[in-house]
Amino acid sequence: MNRKILLPESEIPTHWYNIAADMPNPPLPPLNPQTHEPLGPEALAPLFPKALIEQEVSTERWIEIPEPVREIYTQWRPTPMFRAYGLEKALDTPAKIYYKYEGVSPAGSHKPNTAVPQAWYNAQEGIKRITTETGAGQWGSALSYACSLFGLTCEVYMVKVSYEGKPYRKLLMNTWGADVYPSPSDRTAAGRAILEQDPNSPGSLGIAISEAVEMAAQSDDAHYALGSVLNHVLLHQTIVGLEAKKQLEMAGDYPDVIIAPFGGGSNFAGLTFPFLKDKLDGTSSVRCLAVEPESCPKLTRGVFRYDFGDTAGMTPLLPMYTLGHDFVPAPIHAGGLRYHGAGVLVSQLLKDNLIEAQALHQTECFEAGILFANTEGILPAPEATHGIAQAIREATIAKEAGGEKVILFNMCGHGHFDLSSYEAFLAGNLVDNELPQTEIDASLATLDTPQV
Repeated sequence: MNRKILLPESEIPTHWYNIAADMPNPPLPPLNPQTHEPLGPEALAPLFPKALIEQEVSTERWIEIPEPVREIYTQWRPTPMFRAYGLEKALDTPAKIYYKYEGVSPAGSHKPNTAVPQAWYNAQEGIKRITTETGAGQWGSALSYACSLFGLTCEVYMVKVSYEGKPYRKLLMNTWGADVYPSPSDRTAAGRAILEQDPNSPGSLGIAISEAVEMAAQSDDAHYALGSVLNHVLLHQTIVGLEAKKQLEMAGDYPDVIIAPFGGGSNFAGLTFPFLKDKLDGTSSVRCLAVEPESCPKLTRGVFRYDFGDTAGMTPLLPMYTLGHDFVPAPIHAGGLRYHGAGVLVSQLLKDNLIEAQALHQTECFEAGILFANTEGILPAPEATHGIAQAIREATIAKEAGGEKVILFNMCGHGHFDLSSYEAFLAGNLVDNELPQTEIDASLATLDTPQV
């Protein structure tokens, strides 16, 4: 069998898969922060185009991909799947290891899968400007690229620790015409409030979301776009898993375990949801495992309750696994995973024990990234190393058990703009951040939101 498994362009999916149609327990509704009453779709109208709001609340199983979006997808889709023979040999494992490689997109990650449709739907509604946040810069890069395709202005609030540590991500966004600001900034009330409390704040995705939402809400011709967490974002990413299913069929395999890094949910959901459909249908017992940083462990050490999606409390209350919207994670290099909460769909699936979660320290992840680069030839983004590290754990378990196992993970992006992270690791300057339970408890103690 060839190492690379390719699909013809004609095999690009025509529809996204909406897991909400098949979940045994539908997610709880978002709540009005003031009244704690359920919110209707109209509450999202100031921030999102009508088509995305309809997708957000839809229970329709298959949602058609607009043809103009699908045409743009052909620039990089279908993305390749690889059998990781080099990694398997290095681990001396009987396990078969496959990875879906999303780093071939223009932005170098999976993020354009949702950035392109979000920009297209906004352009169709006559919107001229989109505001957003970004952690490591992958989402900001993707949306900057997508906005350039449709003549939209893009305004990005980049978490300050990443803004300072990953300048080439910022320059990539600037190249595609975006304006990029370090968050917290003095441009918004939310940012100024954070800076007043802590002038040296490293920032967080929750803070950056607050700033982007505030700027969009002040303008009639602007909307806000989110790169993860929300239902419609996870929906768009399912193109990854739908392609992966076809590719594994070509290889004559089906996964025993599927692994993906976890920040807000788009990476994990994109690969796993089409396979979870089989599990919900009763035709598969596949394990789906989300991997988060030990320094931001909302799935493994957080609580399931209503919380804000941002730090300033500008969003509706969402039922999620959370560390508290005031939680500011340690400034680890996997900036895209530094988010306090989890998407509603993923949170409900975890609560129902349909998926699993694991938290890993960053040094183990970077060790895995170095091994992967040496055996497979691709330098992974720090976020992607979390999936690789867990895949190595699973392959080691298979070796110890003496049995074959099929492992699939999402190699969600390359690390070409993250070389300073690898420099720190190779110099021995990368440390693991131990997160005491007292810090989590203190953050959760400030939550004044409804219990689930």
